[in-house]
Amino acid sequence: MREIILDTETTGLDPKEGHRVVEIGCVELVNAIPTGRTWHCYLNPERDVPEQAFAVHGLSTDFLSTKPRFADKADEFLEFVESAMLVIHNAKFDFGFLNAELEWAFKPLLTWDRIVDTLALARRRHPGAPASLDALCRRYGIDISERDLHGALLDCRLLASVYVELVGGKQARLELAGNGTQRIDRRGMAAAVTPRATPLAARLTSDERDAHRAFVATLGKDALWRRYE
Repeated sequence: MREIILDTETTGLDPKEGHRVVEIGCVELVNAIPTGRTWHCYLNPERDVPEQAFAVHGLSTDFLSTKPRFADKADEFLEFVESAMLVIHNAKFDFGFLNAELEWAFKPLLTWDRIVDTLALARRRHPGAPASLDALCRRYGIDISERDLHGALLDCRLLASVYVELVGGKQARLELAGNGTQRIDRRGMAAAVTPRATPLAARLTSDERDAHRAFVATLGKDALWRRYE
């Protein structure tokens, strides 16, 4: 499964008040493992950066004035995220800003059904506990010493490590419960395993089957493999 860890930095809290996205970071995961592919850009918001926002991310009006506009990078952004699930911390914030920018650029909007909100995941997994990205990094022993200011790509990399923990640790887990088998799905919720309606087609060729039988024959009559012939 392909997923994109995504984060933005903005000039403020609400696009309806004229605030804009100034930075986007994306980190690609396949089966919850970072592939090394990233997408990152700074953006010219075509307005000033308030002091409160500058204190958060350190991106000044002068620095951003030479960067491309969102409309200039929109197609590149949409091509990178394609149809992947988007993993975002406090997703409503970034989702609202990105859709505002996409609408202003006359581009297709993102849909909520492709969003995984790690803030909601954290609150379900650790009820009543702090659920900020910093708090989750401390909980899971993830180094945040380089996070003096918010930065979209750095925050994506931290969130990627947090997300793996939220959905079950370094590798997928199978858990048995009662008289049935359960799995932990990608959103951290238990779900019953059900058989496929149509079994997958066999990929072995007849030559491969014959070669396997010949090999098993050399192992002796008590070989474990003979139970599965």
